[in-house]
Amino acid sequence: MTTMFADTILIVFISVCTALLAEGITWVLVYRTDKYKRLKAEVEKQSKKLEKKKETITESAGKQQKKKIERQEEKLKNNNRDLSMVRMKSMFAIGFCFTALMGMFNSIFDGRVVAKLPFAPLSYIQGLSHRNLLGDDYTDCSFIFLYILCTMSIRQNIQKMLGLAPSRAATKQAGGFLGPPPQAAKFS
Repeated sequence: MTTMFADTILIVFISVCTALLAEGITWVLVYRTDKYKRLKAEVEKQSKKLEKKKETITESAGKQQKKKIERQEEKLKNNNRDLSMVRMKSMFAIGFCFTALMGMFNSIFDGRVVAKLPFAPLSYIQGLSHRNLLGDDYTDCSFIFLYILCTMSIRQNIQKMLGLAPSRAATKQAGGFLGPPPQAAKFS
């Protein structure tokens, strides 16, 4: 049990270190560039401007007002796309580094139970949570599952602490896979 606890603490530490490494790479390749700073400022400004326009507009607004808002949303969407393209080069570098690190860590923790889950994961997640482990106890947790969970939560918090996370206004306007959808349909 003590080796399992030590492994768990080690994986959390590894997760923090790799998140810091990823943010360092991103800072070198993206955050300190003038293009990124300019695009980020533009997205912030447009998001706030669009939010104010949406608050002041009424349901009976004219077509011209609606067209202005649609143009503004399109401009914001284009700037968000450009911002994502600027970040893309760091994503490739981070992906390459993490692939190399994952191979090393997988060989170290191969076949070792690093944590005990308080639940049996859903069947489609069990392949990841029980990866390379012997036995049928699906509450046993493999390195890769714990590492992914830790990295997902820790990296977001590190970005917030370092002031590198996107602002709430920009995130709200951009929508995204897990975010709220853009509010364009409200005026149709």
